[in-house]
Amino acid sequence: MEPMEKSQELIGILQAISIVAKSLAAKLMQIEKEVEAEVVYILFHTGMRISEFCGLPLKDIDLGNKVINIDHQLQRTSDMRLVIESTKTNAGTRKLPMTEDVAQCFRAIIEDREEPRFEKVIDGYSGFLFTDKDCNPLVAMHWEHRFNHMVKRYNDIYRVQMPNITPHVCRHTYCSNMAKSGMNPKTLQYLMGHSDIGVTLNTYTHLGLEDATDELRRMEDLENARKELEKNKEEKPVSQKMFRAI
Repeated sequence: MEPMEKSQELIGILQAISIVAKSLAAKLMQIEKEVEAEVVYILFHTGMRISEFCGLPLKDIDLGNKVINIDHQLQRTSDMRLVIESTKTNAGTRKLPMTEDVAQCFRAIIEDREEPRFEKVIDGYSGFLFTDKDCNPLVAMHWEHRFNHMVKRYNDIYRVQMPNITPHVCRHTYCSNMAKSGMNPKTLQYLMGHSDIGVTLNTYTHLGLEDATDELRRMEDLENARKELEKNKEEKPVSQKMFRAI
């Protein structure tokens, strides 16, 4: 397959995923544990790295102000040690605003959170959202397995098959959706935690001909509206109130 054909195929796949993603969480709520569907929804609507989500302690989720504080990530080393690391880049340290829907998902997760036998402390951090039977916080690999299971369950039930969805696909999709909605690129760069805006624009936004056509049409509509406004101003009759009797 030629590079151009591969690129077009990738764009088509990602656009399909973007469309399906809007209803994925809702459908998963019907076939999986609600708490897992809520995680899917959060990842699709915040663009967080899965390692950032896994490392979130309760204290960094400010539901009152609807802000998520991200200043580290949770990783598991090759020798199976759990460690806290700084964010992938300096720009990765950020405060993410959350929508009311995302806040509700976090509230539900926190309300359903089972108190572990003891709170495992990893490099000074504790109170993680999800833990295993040994009270260790879940890491990226756990969620990748859970995503695979959810997609399999979905495909067992629905005729239209779901493509493979991973936590990182959620991040890609969030970025593409925000770009397509017209979000300022610098704002999107901040939300994604990218140090280089080129990464935001070139790696994570998969826009095609249809998107370019829609954008040009939108700009044309704005220009026509501006011309119409100018025309109305020129044709507006002069009111007698504008003249004062002498």
